[in-house]
Parts: sequence; structure tokens; C-alpha cells
Amino acid sequence: MKVGIIGFGRIGKVHAESLIRYASGIEVKAIADPFISEESKLWAKANGVKEVYSDYEKILADKEIDIVLICCPTDQHFIVSKKAILSGKHVFCEKPVSHSVEEILEIKKLLEKYNVLYQVGFNRRFDKNFATLKEKVASGMIGDLHILKITSRDPAPPPISYVKVSGGMFLDMTIHDFDMVRFVSGEEVEEVFVFGGVMVDEEIGKAGDIDTAIISLKLKSGALAVIDNSREAAYGYDQRVEAFGSKGQIIAKNELENTTVIATKDGILSRTPKYFFLERYMQAYTEEIKQFVESIKSKSCTVCGVDDGLKPVLIGLAAKKSLKENRPVKIAEIEKEYGIKS
Repeated sequence: MKVGIIGFGRIGKVHAESLIRYASGIEVKAIADPFISEESKLWAKANGVKEVYSDYEKILADKEIDIVLICCPTDQHFIVSKKAILSGKHVFCEKPVSHSVEEILEIKKLLEKYNVLYQVGFNRRFDKNFATLKEKVASGMIGDLHILKITSRDPAPPPISYVKVSGGMFLDMTIHDFDMVRFVSGEEVEEVFVFGGVMVDEEIGKAGDIDTAIISLKLKSGALAVIDNSREAAYGYDQRVEAFGSKGQIIAKNELENTTVIATKDGILSRTPKYFFLERYMQAYTEEIKQFVESIKSKSCTVCGVDDGLKPVLIGLAAKKSLKENRPVKIAEIEKEYGIKS
């Protein structure tokens, strides 16, 4: 099978390397990016990529290409997804499919008509630590789930230019955590309540967003979840999950720069968490691509489909409404706005 990658920034290159190194029977035939760098052109040549385009339409027109990876900016995900499906390509799309519920529903309808597979890039599902935690929760090891706690804090805030077009923290950053709540619990979210503020950078507030939040969620079973977010953790990329149940708890801790611990009369010192998201989740990025390819080979459903792309957006919209109106918001209320039946 042959692959075309649309968008060749950091994440496009990460996926290309995963395919080349770890996916058997796969050829990365083409990459496309209107701002392709000379460095990327040299990388493509050195790694056997035959075609480098500035226009992604050339990838969609290539009948030899079976699979398209969409790694371009978020505001292009919907239109490129639509065109790729209409071209008969299997699609891997980085999160989110769109910030628009209507556009995601349009993609869902298209997928019902076309015999292609579609996977959304929620990479944290494929992190070995979080995947193990989810497996243990599902096995009943800790009994009935009572509380799920997710900590997700970035090492530094994004540029204000990005904040302005990001869709807001809930649809940009926290969307990963909303997906993790669903993934780990195996349940749907029923209700959301948010406290949020601007504590990191006042420019983020001026751009109409927040940078710090505590989000409480009630699940269908009655179990509770709590997400805490910050755009800046001085000590590194803070990513932790704790599941607490009737028979015990499971904790997935941060991955550290190294596991050395120094103990002296002055105290005990260990290393800080990995700083950059690519360092922290490189294994997960590789695993999600491997599983996507295996889904195509086995003609089975992808492990993170378009519905999994839709649900976190609905939760994110409920979170935005909760923050704005200072009240709990049921997901059913958001679904009703878009004519979605639970």
C-alpha cells in the first residue's frame, strides 16, 4: 500500500518516520505542503519518498495512493478529509476532525457511503502507560470506577497567534483529556461543570481564552471525573492519570528525563518530566499509526473513529458553555442543538 502525507511539519514527519521504520508493506510515496522546506525535501529524498508537492490535490489524484495522512493545520482538516474520502482514500486525520459539529457530522455521513476507513489522531490512547491503565480498569481489577483524575499541563503556552485560531483551550488542549475520560472509563460523559481563569499570560485572556481550568464531569454510571489543565508547568510536561475504584486504584505517572534518584543528607532528588510532547508521546504516535495500518490490512474498524472525534468536541462545547454561563451543562443539551440523538 502507498501513502500520501498532507502537511509536513513536525507531526507529519513523525508519522512518516513511523511508517517507514515500523509499518511493513507500506511505502510513503508522496508528501505535500505549500510551505515545504529544503530540509524536508532532502529528508524525503534520503528516505525514498518519490514525490514532493506544494499542492495536496496531486496526492488525492494519484490512484496508486491508498492511504492519506492529514497533518495540515486544523482549519483544513474537514475539507481535506472530505476530498480524501471522495477520492476513495483511507484517512488518518490528526485531531480534531473539525471544531464544527456540522462538519464532523458531514464526514460521518460520507463514511457511511464510501468503503474507506477513517481514524482520528488521539495519540494518548496508544501510550503504553495509559493503555495499560485502561486495560486494568476494564478488567475490573479496581472494581467499579468511582473517580477518574487527569492532570494535563503544558510546559509553556503557545504563541498568541495560535491561541486566536485554536478554538479555545477546551477544543485545542483539553480535547485530549475529554477523549481520555471516555477511553479509560469506557463510558460517555453526561454532564460538565467548569471553573477557569487566566493565570499564566494575560494576553491569552485578551485573545478571549483561558489558560487554567478545573473541569468536573459526571459519567453515565454516576462515576466522577476531574481534569486539571494549565498552559504552563515550570517543571515540564505534566501528564498523569489516576483511576480510583471500589477495590483500589491505578496510577499512571509522568515519564521522566531519566529514572535516577539522588539521595543525600540534604534530601532526595529525581529528574523532571520530559519537556516536549514529541518526546513524551513518540511511542504512542508510532503505535497509533501501526494500528491504523493493521486496521486497513485486516479490513476491521479503526480503534478511534469519527464518533470518537465527535464526542470530545461535544464535551468541549459543553465546557465552554459551562464556563460562560457558570452552571453545569448536560451533553444532551449540546446534542439537542445539533439534532443528535444520544
